[in-house]
Amino acid sequence: MARTTEVLIALLLAMACPPSYGHGGVAIEDDVCIIRIDRYKAHFTGYIPQQRATQEFCEDIPVVGNSVFVLDFISDELRDMQVDFRIVRDINNLGLNVTADDLGDQDAISQSTIHYAGPQYYSNGVLTTRYRFTTGGGYIGIVTALHPEAGERYQAIFPFRVGELNYTRYLLYYVLLFGFCGIVIYMTGRNRFFAFEE
Repeated sequence: MARTTEVLIALLLAMACPPSYGHGGVAIEDDVCIIRIDRYKAHFTGYIPQQRATQEFCEDIPVVGNSVFVLDFISDELRDMQVDFRIVRDINNLGLNVTADDLGDQDAISQSTIHYAGPQYYSNGVLTTRYRFTTGGGYIGIVTALHPEAGERYQAIFPFRVGELNYTRYLLYYVLLFGFCGIVIYMTGRNRFFAFEE
């Protein structure tokens, strides 16, 4: 029984330890912060420097306030294109399934735009812009790149939320953790864990 306990504790510790990677843990294919601007890629990061200092966010921004958005071009071709960045309020609650068609024509997009960093060339490969969110809720980010020779427009559309934390993504982790702890207690004998010395 003691051997079983040791094995279960070792497994629990192995599951609790985060993996370590060379190169800062960034695997391009698994990185959720990568956005695709058609066939081109960029790394998207949001910061809220006054509340969370250097903590990076790439999906949702947990608090309302000043935000800094950084778009770091992975595809070098983007350096030779005019790139703009726009934030639109998600007034129709389109959420995760938003497409370019859902946003309407250019006039509709312009009317619902709350922040716009106009098109320009970023020869250093980094677009940085700031915006102060005054209300929480759903927003949509739109990055557009214009190819100078072909005249093609490439676009990335990604929804995000501000000032709202979604704890449901952690639910499975906690269910598995408590389930595993329950199995360990059951297999090693409840009396051993909950016995009181007299």
